[in-house]
Amino acid sequence: MDSRVMTSQRSVTLKSMKTYWLKRNWKKLILTIILIAFATSMVLPFLWMLSTSFKKPLEVFTYPIQWTPSSFEWENYKDVWFGAKPFWVYYWNSIKVTGITVAGIVLFSSAAAYGFSRIQFKGRDTIFLLYLATLMIPEQVTLIPRFILFNYMGIYNTHLSLILPGMFTALGTFLLRQFYLSIPKDFSEAAQIEGANHFQIWMKIIIPLSKPALVSLIIISFTLNWNEFVNPLVFITSEELYTVPLGLTSFIDESGTDYTLMMAAAVSAILPVMILFFTCQKWFIEGVAASGIKG
Repeated sequence: MDSRVMTSQRSVTLKSMKTYWLKRNWKKLILTIILIAFATSMVLPFLWMLSTSFKKPLEVFTYPIQWTPSSFEWENYKDVWFGAKPFWVYYWNSIKVTGITVAGIVLFSSAAAYGFSRIQFKGRDTIFLLYLATLMIPEQVTLIPRFILFNYMGIYNTHLSLILPGMFTALGTFLLRQFYLSIPKDFSEAAQIEGANHFQIWMKIIIPLSKPALVSLIIISFTLNWNEFVNPLVFITSEELYTVPLGLTSFIDESGTDYTLMMAAAVSAILPVMILFFTCQKWFIEGVAASGIKG
């Protein structure tokens, strides 16, 4: 009898604990369910893309959706990379353009951010605000002037028309400047007392302390430039110079769209961004938090 009473009391205690937990955490529980639903809705298209890349053309639009291919068609990836229009050419073009552009962004944005945060000169804040105001100008407004300028310079239909304008970004300067302001000035002042000039302070003190912000800038710049579609569409006409976003359109012709090959190409295109983000995720979060950029 005592054991039954103890069991009953224990069950009552557990129920009361569950009720108490639900009363205190019901908001968190609802928020968690909503976030899981949103995350699922975002992941499903990627899963469909991955699944379709291994399917046969006739299986793409079967209903209900067949998430697992009947047989994994690895030939889809072979046709994409080494077929009539080899995707590796577009891939190499994107790596070249994005790599050089991101390197330029890091160099010039870092140097400009140092000047706007550490060097005192007349009109510094006004110039910075004017530079920052360029973010309000839609990129499409400058397409025609840039087209005329690049054609006059002789760099139209070359990768330089994509690289040179992309190296200078007000967003990168703003992000790094905000981070540099959080670095104590005592380091710079101590270095100046020891006889260091601004270039030495920038290279030997500021840059090593700015790893999170630099990684954040690299990830953001890499993603934007890797996925850029409008500028290559306007300034590149030769197919051998196409980047990945333009290369994806090669799977669309007058006879229709080859979705299996397009999805295989899309999976290949998204891999560098995913690898970069997951590799540098820790420093990316730290950099965004320290620089004050909020989505």
